[in-house]
Amino acid sequence: QVQLQESGGGLVQAGDSLRLSCTASGRFVNTYAMAWFRQAPGKEREFVASITWSGGTTNYADSVKGRFTISRDTAINTIYLQMNSLKPEDTAIYLCALGPAPWTQARRYRYWGQGTQVTVSS
Repeated sequence: QVQLQESGGGLVQAGDSLRLSCTASGRFVNTYAMAWFRQAPGKEREFVASITWSGGTTNYADSVKGRFTISRDTAINTIYLQMNSLKPEDTAIYLCALGPAPWTQARRYRYWGQGTQVTVSS
């Protein structure tokens, strides 16, 4: 059984930084790609960033490119999302996902965490 657990969200001011973590447990999780999505109230779930199982290839949404960095520690089955220069429009619940490939479409992922709230005040 695969489980994902996020942590690291909080309330910050515009321009601040946060680092989110997501730890996966279960068989073969370190052979899967992982991704971060976010969902604001009344909006669809939005792709943020993805990373391959080896950590060698990353992909970002245009809205976060240059500000966010996704990374992976395969030894502890954990991915991170370093978020710098945060903006009020980054406010959302951030969720991690695990799947066979680093897809950008949320509907293609079977495994999801519960999410962690990020709120950026202006």
